[in-house]
Amino acid sequence: MTFVCAAFAFKALFLVDATSLWIDELSSAGKSFQSDYSGLVAWLRRDTHPPFYYTLLWFWGGVAGKTSVSLRLFSWLAYALGGVLVIWQAGSLALRDVRGKAMACSALLFFCSPYPVRFAIEGKSYAFLVLLIALGWFLRSRCIRQQSYLLGFLGYGFVVAAASLTHFYGLFIFFAAGVWDVWRRRWRLGSVVFIALVPSFAWVIYASSYLFGSSAGAWIGRPDFALFEDTLARAIGPWPLPKLVLFFLVLLGLRRWGVKHVSHGFKNQSFNRFALMDVCGLTASAIMVVGLVAISFFKPMAFSRYFVVLLPAVIPWLAVTGAQLHLNRRGSKVVVLLSVIVLLLWWQQSFLGINGVLGGSRESDNFRAVSLLTAGQQERYSPRPRLLQFSDQVQLASGRIAVYPAPWGGPYDLNRRLQQRPLPTEVWLATSGPEQMLQKGLLPLETEAAQAGLSCEALDASPAFTRVLRCRLTTTHQDVSLEDLPPFQH
Repeated sequence: MTFVCAAFAFKALFLVDATSLWIDELSSAGKSFQSDYSGLVAWLRRDTHPPFYYTLLWFWGGVAGKTSVSLRLFSWLAYALGGVLVIWQAGSLALRDVRGKAMACSALLFFCSPYPVRFAIEGKSYAFLVLLIALGWFLRSRCIRQQSYLLGFLGYGFVVAAASLTHFYGLFIFFAAGVWDVWRRRWRLGSVVFIALVPSFAWVIYASSYLFGSSAGAWIGRPDFALFEDTLARAIGPWPLPKLVLFFLVLLGLRRWGVKHVSHGFKNQSFNRFALMDVCGLTASAIMVVGLVAISFFKPMAFSRYFVVLLPAVIPWLAVTGAQLHLNRRGSKVVVLLSVIVLLLWWQQSFLGINGVLGGSRESDNFRAVSLLTAGQQERYSPRPRLLQFSDQVQLASGRIAVYPAPWGGPYDLNRRLQQRPLPTEVWLATSGPEQMLQKGLLPLETEAAQAGLSCEALDASPAFTRVLRCRLTTTHQDVSLEDLPPFQH
């Protein structure tokens, strides 16, 4: 078991720099890898994320370097520590005679399933958020079982504050926990949560002009069945519904022919199945999901990747519940066979999209390839200049570009440059993104360059999800007049 988990974890680490940073990761780099911290705070006021994770990245970048490797390594370390906490939580909730089995099951589910592996080397806050939530549920369970555990209450409050200032889903999930604990008359535990959430509510007020505007979260659609299916696919891999049907049939077969008896006890004999859901955080997680989906019909906030926050509660519950099934010989053989099949599938599916097989692209982006293809060129323009500027900075810090590159210009900059004399003899137009959007994204810039007398040709060997045009001034258009150029349209 240890070898299998280590194989998944270290394969992810081996792939830490196999792909280009995609849009959201470049945004993380742009926010956090700045020389001035006040610039980070000003940026986040116009952003959809609170400041804690990016503040830590700002310090981390000063120590480990402002590279793509350091950005993703921070997430991998959080993934590893989060796995340890989830395993520890499962062991603390299981009976002594099945503790080892519960810990082994939780280790496999955390380190080997697609959801956590996919985010293990992504330069976003998800792995770190999972770590904080796992620590929060662990401390909360200790507080519930040991009411006088003062350090646990203080630690729980600190973790709640940190998680809610890392991502708003951290705020949502612990707000639900606070409401549930007050409902159960755990006054001290609920009070700790609501006090700890004060800083995150203060940040919401500070950034309210953006957060409550129409542009915040505009890419998120209203809840539908695709949201459910996509979330399941992230959790257990492609074709999630057939897999669930198969698992359900196997479970029915085990309960009928493969189980000797089911133990209903826990480490604390007063626990039952519902108490386990409560203590491990699953009840609060379910309340958050129901409330969030309901609100999202009016203000969409439910997004499949954000539901990674459910893992620290779901995995210990599954592990402890599964460990209590006392299997006979037939049932044990079926479980071992099914586990081997699932792990083999996960070995392939967990690394889809992060293994760099498509020329180093990730999430249909390959900004690194564009930066390297155009390095050293002076006249560079793109419909996405800011992202390419961030990409250049990361490549420079990583040592892939030796000299600080010329800045990227946008459509307005290209129009203004083509109205100056002399006209540039060579212009580079480039972008990165989904294949169906590449040509459309560059078409306005290419058309403007052609009207100015430049002839554009696409590079033959452009990697996947990139389009790079080299535009040269033809001799017959050396004297194009300023009146021949159309003004830039905003």
